[in-house]
Amino acid sequence: MNIYNEATTENYRPLLTKVLKKAYATTNTPTSRVITVVLVTDEKIRSLNKSFRDKDETTDVLTFPSDADDELGDVVIALYTAMAQSREHGHTLKRELAFLCVHGFLHALGYDHDTEENEREMFEMQSKILDALKIFR
Repeated sequence: MNIYNEATTENYRPLLTKVLKKAYATTNTPTSRVITVVLVTDEKIRSLNKSFRDKDETTDVLTFPSDADDELGDVVIALYTAMAQSREHGHTLKRELAFLCVHGFLHALGYDHDTEENEREMFEMQSKILDALKIFR
C-alpha cells in the first residue's frame, strides 16, 4: 500500500495503514494487490472530479480502480472536506478519514451503492471493517 499526503504535513499514515490492513483482511484481498491513497486539497479533488467525471465541484473521495492484476487502484481523499464533514456529522476526523478510506477501497474492489441492494452490501462491509477497528460515529 502507498499513502501520500499532498495536503498537509500532518501524519495520517499510521491511521490509514491500520484501516487498510483491516480492509484487506476483512475482504480477503491479497496484499500483493497495491492500493494507493492520496490526501489532497479541495482544489485538487475538484480538478480531478472535473477532468474524470465532468463534475466541476468538490467531492470527498474519488476512486480510480485499476485493471492491472497487481493493483487495486487509487483512492483520492479531500482532506479539508473530510475535516468539514467530521464537524458536520459530529464525529472525529479519524472516523471520517477511516470511513472515506474504506469507502474508496471498496469501490476499488468493485463495490458500489448504485442500487439499494448494492448499497446495503457495501455499507455492511464498511461497518464490518470500521466496527472491527472500534471506529464508530
